[in-house]
Amino acid sequence: MTELWLIRHGQTDWNIEGRFQGQTDLPLNPQGVAQAEMLAQQFLSEGIHFAAVYSSDLLRARTTAETLARRLGIPLYTDARLREAKLGEWEGKLFSEIKLHYPDWLERRKQDPAYPLAPGGENLIQMAERLLAIAQEIARAHEGQRVLVVSHGLSLAVLICLSQGEPLNRAYWLIPQNAEPVVVQWSDGLS
Repeated sequence: MTELWLIRHGQTDWNIEGRFQGQTDLPLNPQGVAQAEMLAQQFLSEGIHFAAVYSSDLLRARTTAETLARRLGIPLYTDARLREAKLGEWEGKLFSEIKLHYPDWLERRKQDPAYPLAPGGENLIQMAERLLAIAQEIARAHEGQRVLVVSHGLSLAVLICLSQGEPLNRAYWLIPQNAEPVVVQWSDGLS
C-alpha cells in the first residue's frame, strides 16, 4: 500500500475567472505561488516526509511540484499522464458560457462517464485509463511510502474515485481545492 497525497496545483488567473483550463498551459498567479510555498512550509513544520513528488508536466502543476520538491528535498518526476482532461472546444471558456450554450451536454456527461467531457475532448473512462496506469507505477515504485502527486482538479477527482471504488461520474463532486491535500491509500492491485 502506498499513501498518495493528491495536491491540486496552486491558483491560476483562470481559476479565479471560472474558465475551463483543460490542457492549456498556464502559470500560477502570485496567490498560487504563495499557496505552494505555504503548503511546503506546512509539511516541514508538521514533520511530514515524502519519498518523491510526481507531477503533471503542465506549468501550473509543475511549478507547484517544483516548489514542494525543492523545499522538501525530494526528487521530482513529471509525467504527461497526470495532465488535466482534454476539454476540446471548452478550453478557455467561462463556465457560465458553457452552462448557457451546452446545458444538455453538461447533464449527459454527469450521467455517462463514456460521454466526452466536451466537444473534441476526452471522457472520464479515457482519463481513468491513463491515471490508473501512472498511479499503479507510482505504487509499485514506492510500496509502503508516502508520495506527493501534483495534478489538476478533475484528474485528481478521478484518482479519488478509483482509489475508493466510486463510480467515475462522482468525480465532478470530488474536485479538490487548489493546494489542498487529499490523502488516499493506493494498492498496485487497484483497477
